[in-house]
Amino acid sequence: MCSVFAPSCEADSETLYSKVTNPTLNPSCLQDLPGFTRSVFERDHALVTPESQVFSPLPDWINTSGAYLITPAIGAHFVMYLAKMQAGSKSALPLKDVERFVFVVQGSVALEAGDVYNLNVDSYAYLPPNMEHLMKCDESATIVLFERRYAQVGTDVPELKIGVTDEHPLLETPGEIFELRKLLPTSGPYDFNIHIMDFKPGEYLNVKEVHYNQHGLLLLEGQGIYRLGDKWYPVQAGDVIWMAPFVPQWYCALGKNRTRYLLYKDVNRNPLNSTW
Repeated sequence: MCSVFAPSCEADSETLYSKVTNPTLNPSCLQDLPGFTRSVFERDHALVTPESQVFSPLPDWINTSGAYLITPAIGAHFVMYLAKMQAGSKSALPLKDVERFVFVVQGSVALEAGDVYNLNVDSYAYLPPNMEHLMKCDESATIVLFERRYAQVGTDVPELKIGVTDEHPLLETPGEIFELRKLLPTSGPYDFNIHIMDFKPGEYLNVKEVHYNQHGLLLLEGQGIYRLGDKWYPVQAGDVIWMAPFVPQWYCALGKNRTRYLLYKDVNRNPLNSTW
């Protein structure tokens, strides 16, 4: 069995990203405000906050509930969902020709994909399309998954990737001050990447971005203000954001602790490609 360990100590790994599953403003805090939610759905963006995330049994998974947060129903070309695995749970395969990315935010899972890998908090796996694999959980775990139908270009194909966030080097971000890591290779076979972005309190995006790429975002730590279109949203760990192509977007980190978020971004494909 291969283990994928986060570089922090065991005690720290137990609390890392704990606000995703137990946010500061958690659903129980809003019980005295019937009908209130911070969630918003607009034509070009959505904010899905914990009190609005609806969990139900995942199709073909065993002893696992999930909340689909971003799907093609809102115009996205990918699916993003949270899965809560309980003792004795097992995953199902994605659909034919669909690739899968898994990131552990709480607990640990065993991934069988050729070898067996222990995936702990802050570790991840990329599963190429049509690759046989199985995830199991002996106790409990919360994972976030991204899936999309692979956009094949040429004959090269992506490979299985297993890793831990902080094992990746920091990348240069000209004109920006946030810290950036990319969890997947930037080469042509990969049609999306997952960025981990860190902001100290008070740091913000310099570029007010408007681009053709879509985003799916999970705030792992911290809090701040996210601009989407002409709206300004207070956000915190546990919040999920969908950003459609060309929606103006900007972020500033607030509070006393760093912001860390996980961001899906489609890459390496011509926007005119009909398979998108």
